[in-house]
Amino acid sequence: MLKSTAAPNGNHWILHLGDLPLAGGGVLANAKLAFQTYGLLNDARDNCIVFPTYYTGTHESNARMIGPGRALDPARWFIVVPNLFGNGLSSSPSNTPGAQRGADFPRVTILDNVRAQHRLVVEHLGVARIALATGWSMGAVQAYQWAASYPELVARLLPFCGAARCSPHNAVFIAGVTAALKADPTFAGGRYTTTPVAGLKAFGRVYAGWAYSQAFFRDALYRNLGHSSLEEFLIAWEDEHLVWDANDLLAKFQTWLSADVSADPHYAGDFERALGAIKAKTIVMPGDRDLYFTLDDNRHEAALIPGAELRAFRSDYGHCAGAPGRFPEEMVFLETALRELLAR
Repeated sequence: MLKSTAAPNGNHWILHLGDLPLAGGGVLANAKLAFQTYGLLNDARDNCIVFPTYYTGTHESNARMIGPGRALDPARWFIVVPNLFGNGLSSSPSNTPGAQRGADFPRVTILDNVRAQHRLVVEHLGVARIALATGWSMGAVQAYQWAASYPELVARLLPFCGAARCSPHNAVFIAGVTAALKADPTFAGGRYTTTPVAGLKAFGRVYAGWAYSQAFFRDALYRNLGHSSLEEFLIAWEDEHLVWDANDLLAKFQTWLSADVSADPHYAGDFERALGAIKAKTIVMPGDRDLYFTLDDNRHEAALIPGAELRAFRSDYGHCAGAPGRFPEEMVFLETALRELLAR
């Protein structure tokens, strides 16, 4: 039986899913999906916006885009923010007890996440129609999967700085960052007894070179973020990743690598058919200098979605152009598109 209970810190809810069957076989034992909602579901049960979290995000990260007078205004919309499995709030290597703890955590796919979110949104919260599926980065990947797997349910789609699948180039990035973390002897194949500090710092430094564009570094735009030097910027990236559990980071990479809307058995790996099945009114919003999910890949994917519009960020902030609440000009551009789409 589905049941939600308040988490001990009181700022989110937990949906207990029981043993969750996984797309790759096996189950995630006693699966827990952390989520938060903003606003109220209307009588027609059709004002829901699904806004999944990103790689190093939580519902609190996405909340930077939610509020009175914003495109995502809880006075009008019922906004559901489900936390990605592996992010330390939903079931993760760091918080799963017993046989699936740590390095033994099973591989959870994007499709697994979206299926669990569907149980939350439709079965538990009682939503009849999703007005919009949206998200940044891995959140965008989940939004694509929502629209492809549940085309009759999702009315609108706006993925920003994401993609409908993990490209080979993107997989190479993930492999490099993963290798940097695993090279720390303290990591011990994921069975560490103390935090692999050197590995996490290396992880952060390698990651930093991909998150922003070449122009960001050439023009020292890190100064706009309060860093007086490139080294100070890199140290900040080290520190940001030291707060994460190493196995949680790697579990989410396995999820990222699984990204492919055609992984739904209904499409049997036919990528073009999966995107062609999307019925949502769609605006695809890549970053023109995104090194993870490139403009060319997004252009190709948008062309496969019936009636989709491609509207790119023009920003030297690269992938981070779409980071919720981070850059004011980029947020105005994004919120303009959200308002336009929600009015259609």
